[in-house]
Amino acid sequence: MSKATYPLKLPASVKAAATRLAKEDGVSLNQWISTAVAQKVGAVETAADFFARRAGTATPADLLTFLDRAPDVPPVPQDR
Repeated sequence: MSKATYPLKLPASVKAAATRLAKEDGVSLNQWISTAVAQKVGAVETAADFFARRAGTATPADLLTFLDRAPDVPPVPQDR
């Protein structure tokens, strides 16, 4: 596996929390951050794939069919 370095600057409170969690997991801070980033990348890529499949061949113009059916009324106060 190829490894790259990246200088990371974290707010002190975030670094302290990450250090504490890494210690609780019994891993180095570097390993804990690497795992956290990998999990986030996986989640974002999975979500993007899901929405791409869900959209199928739909286009933004296809949405107009549904928007045209929406009533033309002002929003309720909670939506302002």
